[in-house]
Amino acid sequence: MMTSADRIARVRLSSVYLPLDTPVSDAKVLTGRQRPMTEIAFLFAEIGTEQGHEGIGFAYSKRAGGPGQYAHAKEIAGNLVGEDPNDIARLWDKLCWAGASVGRSGLSVQAIAALDVALWDMKAKRASLPLAKLLGAHRDSVRCYNTSGGFLHAPIEQVLDNASAALERGIGGIKIKVGQPDTRADLARLKAVREHLGEQVPLMVDANQQWDRPTAARMGRAMEEYGLVWIEEPLDAYDHAGHAALAAALDTPIATGEMLTSVGEHAELIRARGADVIQPDAPRIGGVTPFLRLAALAEHEKLQLAPHFAMEIHLHLAAAYALEPWVEHFEWLEPLFNERLEIRDGRMLVPDRPGIGVTLSEQAAKWTAERYETT
Repeated sequence: MMTSADRIARVRLSSVYLPLDTPVSDAKVLTGRQRPMTEIAFLFAEIGTEQGHEGIGFAYSKRAGGPGQYAHAKEIAGNLVGEDPNDIARLWDKLCWAGASVGRSGLSVQAIAALDVALWDMKAKRASLPLAKLLGAHRDSVRCYNTSGGFLHAPIEQVLDNASAALERGIGGIKIKVGQPDTRADLARLKAVREHLGEQVPLMVDANQQWDRPTAARMGRAMEEYGLVWIEEPLDAYDHAGHAALAAALDTPIATGEMLTSVGEHAELIRARGADVIQPDAPRIGGVTPFLRLAALAEHEKLQLAPHFAMEIHLHLAAAYALEPWVEHFEWLEPLFNERLEIRDGRMLVPDRPGIGVTLSEQAAKWTAERYETT
């Protein structure tokens, strides 16, 4: 086997908790399944080599799971020391087998994700290329839409103001949350937003899995008149047959996938034809390496792509997808990094910085709860 002279010398892990300015609620809170979200847990991985090359990556968890991701990463990170950092696919498999007894999805691969993203970041930096260019970009910018301004804890007046501010910033589309116990409230909220935006602004809704099949069918029909780009997560994330029936019955595209935690789960969704728009989350399915495997499956089926959250990573992956994608704008993570992504004319621009193009801020260091390093 051909090898390079360089070897991984150290892996540094950080457990970081990002506080949210305002507790955030979607339909899962209004239906009593969850409490408002007040913080996001991040697992950061920083990998360094004997020749001085470095890479950074991250995974995250909302509400629960952050300590578990960090603990699993601590157990497996030592398997990278002494390895050739270029052999990313082989190293992903090595890390996966190191934790094979806890499975190949969910928390175990999410711990791998931070390490995998760091290896891809390093590889792109070594090539002096943005990650999108290393992968083979189809475009230098990606359509972007804002989600953070449309949550259900915000009164409709604030949602309208947030939408206007997003458009003024250059964001191209607006997504609002639905899925409230009172479906009439959802329709009234949607009507107000559409009238505020006008007919030309791309608009999406997200029910966060809170409808049953009859409700989703009724709401889907009622929402047809608003010309939505998609209806997101109308049903339970694993109800592939239900999503497929909606996709076949409605003119409005069905989007889902963010809660699936492996390529295998996404493959089942694709096989069932349960989505017009697939929404994988690289940190949730194990990093860039499995995302690329999934993207090949999705492209083969001519699915639209709209990766969930983590725009700092997903901008690069969306830029490398053959069909015109969307990327989701959340400003929540910005305090963690020294850099900012540029948005113009409805699109998010791929940065010309090498790698994924981010470095950790001093604020991230202040929010760090634990650190671990293996050499």
